[in-house]
Amino acid sequence: MFEEHLQKLPHGREFCFIDSIVSLEHGKSAEGKYMVKGDEAFLKGHFPELPIMPGVILVESVAQLAGVAVQSDLHSAPLADLRLCAMKNVKIKGTATPGEVMFISAEVTGRLGSLIQARGTVYVNEEMILTAELTLGGRLDQ
Repeated sequence: MFEEHLQKLPHGREFCFIDSIVSLEHGKSAEGKYMVKGDEAFLKGHFPELPIMPGVILVESVAQLAGVAVQSDLHSAPLADLRLCAMKNVKIKGTATPGEVMFISAEVTGRLGSLIQARGTVYVNEEMILTAELTLGGRLDQ
């Protein structure tokens, strides 16, 4: 239903950590899901005996979902080259392993021109495994 919004992200499909968008409030917030398939290339080395999603990928999933919310704003033009610029107050409290579904949420908390402030969470099995505050930046095209 909301998959057309995923196409507005600059990532190739191989580096998209959102399988589906569950809800979207244009320009404000989004919720999505990602199932850890187990065949992701990076899991072979993280860690071979007990594969877990790297913490930076958990953060990336929130950044991507925040990007979906920002790029769907009905009152502002999409930003070109939208990227993750900064992270703060990142807390990794758990893990996601193959076969588990990550429930991701992102909320836009502020916007100043081409800079976006957002916060988000990732849950697995109703347990919060990540909280983060992020800054995204892009370019305003005229």
